[in-house]
Parts: sequence; C-alpha cells; structure tokens
Amino acid sequence: MTQAEVVSRLFFVAFLSILVTGCGSSHVTPHSSLSSIELTVQKAGTGGGTVTSSPSGISCGVACTGSFGSGTSVTLAAKPDANSLFAGWSGACSGTSTCAISLAIQTSVTAKFNASEPPPATVQLTVTTLGTGTGTVTSAPAGISCGLMCSASFATGTSVLLTANPSASSTFTGWTGACSGTAPCSLTLDSDTSVWANLSAAPTSGGLTSLNHIVFMVQEHSSFDNHFGAMREYWAKNRYPDQSFDGLPQFNPTSGAAPLYAPPPTNPGCNPAFPPPNDCVYDASNPVASFHLKSVCTENTSSSWNESHVSWNYHDQLGLYPPAALDGFVFVAGHDARNYRPPFTDVSGIRAMGYYDGNDFNYYYFMASNFATSDRWFHPVMSRTGANREYVIAGTSQGRVYPNGMNADDSSLLTATMIFEVLQNAGITWKIYVNPDGSGCSGPPYDLTCLLKQTYVQPFVFGQSIPTMYPQNFATMSQYFTDLQNDTLPQVAIIEPATAAGLDEHASSDHAMPTNVQLGANYASSIINALMESRSWKDSAFIFTYDEYGGLYDHVSPQVTVNPDGITPIDINPGDVCSNATGPICDFTYTGYRVPLIVVSPFAKKNYVSHTIADTTAILRLIETRFNLPPLTERDAAQPDMTEFFDFKNPPWVKPPTPPTQNIDGACYMDHLP
Repeated sequence: MTQAEVVSRLFFVAFLSILVTGCGSSHVTPHSSLSSIELTVQKAGTGGGTVTSSPSGISCGVACTGSFGSGTSVTLAAKPDANSLFAGWSGACSGTSTCAISLAIQTSVTAKFNASEPPPATVQLTVTTLGTGTGTVTSAPAGISCGLMCSASFATGTSVLLTANPSASSTFTGWTGACSGTAPCSLTLDSDTSVWANLSAAPTSGGLTSLNHIVFMVQEHSSFDNHFGAMREYWAKNRYPDQSFDGLPQFNPTSGAAPLYAPPPTNPGCNPAFPPPNDCVYDASNPVASFHLKSVCTENTSSSWNESHVSWNYHDQLGLYPPAALDGFVFVAGHDARNYRPPFTDVSGIRAMGYYDGNDFNYYYFMASNFATSDRWFHPVMSRTGANREYVIAGTSQGRVYPNGMNADDSSLLTATMIFEVLQNAGITWKIYVNPDGSGCSGPPYDLTCLLKQTYVQPFVFGQSIPTMYPQNFATMSQYFTDLQNDTLPQVAIIEPATAAGLDEHASSDHAMPTNVQLGANYASSIINALMESRSWKDSAFIFTYDEYGGLYDHVSPQVTVNPDGITPIDINPGDVCSNATGPICDFTYTGYRVPLIVVSPFAKKNYVSHTIADTTAILRLIETRFNLPPLTERDAAQPDMTEFFDFKNPPWVKPPTPPTQNIDGACYMDHLP
C-alpha cells in the first residue's frame, strides 16, 4: 500500500467514525492521523553537510525535526561541505539524489556525509615517447624535457602545455593517455597524470630494420590444439571479430569463415578388456574424444622419436601414406603410462586428448588475439626437446633425433654453427638469459659453467666456449629486467626455459613434483610485460613459442620441409621406428607437429592470424634477414622471414595494450582426470 493510499484509508475511517458517533453521541473525536506529522533528519558519516527541505521546515547539519501536514510531499536535498562527499540516504530514502517523501506517519531519514581526502599539494606528470621515431617533449611551465621518458612535479591545479618536437627524420603522430590529437597537449593537473607522445620514423626499405631488438622465448611441451584449440570460442565470448583459425573443430562456428563446426575429434583408446599389467591394446571401437582439462597439472606425455611416429599413424609409422592419420596419440600415452615406473594413474592415455581454454590461459589468449599468431606454425623435427631446440638455435641437429649423449652415435658435441656465433662475428650484440632458481648453481655471482648446464647451447662446441670466451653474453633473468630498465637490451636474445624452477610448462612424471602450467604462463607474462613497459618496447619484437608438441593431440598433419644439411638420422636405436625400414618421415624432410606462436611487438598486426606454413627455424630467418646474415642451413633458408606478422608503416601497438593477470587458481592434481 502506498503512502497516499494510507492517507485515504485514514480519512475514510475518520469519516465512518463521524457517521457512527453521530447516531448516538453529540461529539466527535478527530483521528490522530489528521494532525501534523514529524519528519526527523539525522546525520551520519565522517564528513559534514546540511540537509534542507521543500517546503521549508528542515535545515540542519547534525539533526533536526520538522512538522508537516499529513499527506504533505516533502523533498530533501543534501549539500556536502567543501571537504566532504554525500554518500547517500538511509531510512525512508536511498540513493544519492534528492529524497522525496509523502508524509503519512512519523518518518526518519539519515543523510551520510563522508570526509574527502584533501588534494595533494603537488602531483606528478609523466611523459613517455613511443614509436619508431625520435624527438623530445617540452613543457610550459618548465619541468618536462625529454626524449624517452621523464617526470616532473607541479603544484596541484597547474595548467601545463606539452609540445612534441620530432626530429628531422621523424613525424609526430599524436598523443595518447591524458591527451589526444596532434595539437599541443593542454592539461590542468589535479592528480598524477601520464601522457604518451607517438613519434614515427620515416619509412625504411625492408621494414625489418625498424626492429633493433629481437627476443625469443621457447617454452616446453604444448601442441597447438592443447593450448590454442578453443581460440574461436574465446573470440566469440570477448567480441573479437571471427576469422579463419584452424583450432579444435568443435569451437568453429556453423557459418562464416572456414573451417566450420565439426564434432570433437577422437582417437582410438586402449582396449578395456586388457587392463594393466597388460600393455595398451589399440582399440578403434573405444574412442576417446577431445575434452577440457580441469587440472593444470598433468602426467607427462612423450614426443620422442618412436612416439611421434606412432602418433602420425598407428598403422603407418614410416609415413608411406601421407598425410598423417593422427590416430596414435592416446595409444602412445597409454603405453607410456603403463611402462613408466611406477606406472601413471592415467593408464588409458586419455590425457593426450585434453585441452585448455581462454579462462585457463587468459593471458596467452589475450596476447594471441591482440597481437599476431599462426595456425600453421610447426616444430622442426618429429622428435623430442633436444633436437628441436638445436634447430631453433642452429637450424640443424646434425642428424640427432635424441638428446646429445643418448648413445655412442650422438655422444660428441655438435660442430654446427649457432646463430650466436654468427652474431658475434658480425658485431651484433646478443645474450642468453638463464633462470638460476632451483638449478643448484651457487650465487650470485653465479658460476657460468654451472648455468651453461641449464641451457640448450651446451651440446655445441661454440656453446661450451661461451662461459670463458664470452662471459658477458651469459646472464641471469635478473639481468634481463635490469637491461630493460637501463635500456641495455641486446639486439638478439634468447630466454632459456626455467625448467629447474618448474616454470617451463612441461608435464610431470612425478606426482610429488607437479608442474603447474598456469604458473609457467604467469612467469612468461612477467617477462613479456616487462618488455612492453620498457624503453626498448618501441623497436622490439618478442617471439614466444614452444619447442615441441609434447605428445598432446593436434589435428593437423606435419608438413613437407627441407633437410637442413643432407644428414639422415644417425642415432636411431635398434628396434626403433625406421631402424629396419624407411619412409618419408624417417628423414628430416617433414616437420613436427603444430605448436603455439605469439608475435608481440609495437609493429605486430592486430588480431592477425598467419596461415603460412613455417617451423620455428623461421625465427632464425627473421634474425638473419634483419641483420643481413647468411642462413645457417638449408632449413632456415627455406623459411619465411616473418615480415607478414608486422606493419612497419602504421605500427598498431605504439602504446601496448594492458593484458590481464594470468589466472593461477586452477586445480592442480595428477591422480585423476579431467
């Protein structure tokens, strides 16, 4: 019942009482509701202010009461003191606007005023120049005069005019932050303020010369479908425009850009009639479908030589009938789980079909969606970590398919020329950054021969010489962050995986030491974010990828490629795949499987997806093209130079985006699935 209805009801009752008493009594007692009604206003909170009414009757700063005729409509207004804020009404009203009441009964209202913080005496103005160009920014009144970044303090309320002064070879393209456009930036400083001045260099031939720093980081153990398979679902949820992207087919739309929707892919599982201690029995009648992993810690899956060839096609492990059937992933994972000691929990191998989505890897999905990526990016060799990382830094493994020292045929050091040796000879600055956490290397200062063991340059002759011949080129991750702060980042750098620290994303073989992939992603985000926030951002490219697929399902076949140096596999063991017969995938003329890629740079195209077939030795081609170096092998010579990922004329990310904090709250367990 509304207040107006209450008043009407009371008048009606009073009228009835007059009729009743008029039949047997000569006097009438008026109903009390017909008298004046009190409205009480009280003050709460730490601040001060006044409350007034219309019609008049209330005007107070602490508490007061006014009398109004029943049914009167009263409007209360709150006015805070100079150093206070009105926080809202309670009682008969709510909210922060005026309080309107139709008085039918005694009413109470509370007005809350909170004290506001006094403005600071001074505030800070920070100016940063971004882009490929050079120049300075100056202020009136004086205080700002810099070419990269500077800050100055001004009295609160000061009006400041900023002027951009591009160099002769550059143009000023506009402000971002507290100002926009290309006119001088006029500000009244009431709080700490940041402004970015965007300067573009005149176009240069070749484009890649705009890059003065190329940093690459290669994480462990991930297939494309495992990490990025749900990308189109992420785009739909976060309002990115849809485009062709060959992830897991169950996340494709039913119309629009190909590929389109298809049911979740499957792999033949292990025959349940033959549980352990039997080996996994390949069973096409027991399919295992692609599924969302809920644990961010999983038991290991293998990408070694034999396993990679079985995953290609259980019935054609020599590759005689390409393309790949991709039907052996679950069998491999089940076989390995049963033969590991002690056996794994997932003896059926279903973990190989698991994937993560945009909530699990919110940082990676954001970065791949805003910068550039590829759905045709492969690792170089159909085998495990060692050989693939040797390709990333030398373009070849010189015939190795296993890690150096696995047998007598691969026990010697590699003599292949590494990219770092070529850079050294060409006078191009370079560094290898290593995370020493958990390595057992004492320091700081750290023994470089100990740190060498945490890298993938150690199997090379040149790599062994670095600690003594080029100690200045070996550095810890703390030095990486220092180099960013001091603007001393080298022209080329590799960030080795933090394996000993458990941050490389590689699945675990020990339940007592689970590897959390979200922690690895969070670690990677700290490294990339630091570059985006540094002075080196304006002319850098950060290439983020993985060394190999890790035995995890992917639905795209490896691709035909080039043998780097004519050497065929030298260290295949007796009984291994290809040891007794040969086929197309028994040589180094096929890539491995797809792995994720993110190209992060102020020049990286927005929301760009490459469909060009390439493997991770394209990073070498990028470095070689940029610094006019010869290719190391036939493999990297055959790769695209990655220029398609960049827009050097109109850099899209002069001011980088603000990525989300990587989620690290995923459940970590290894004793069951999903």
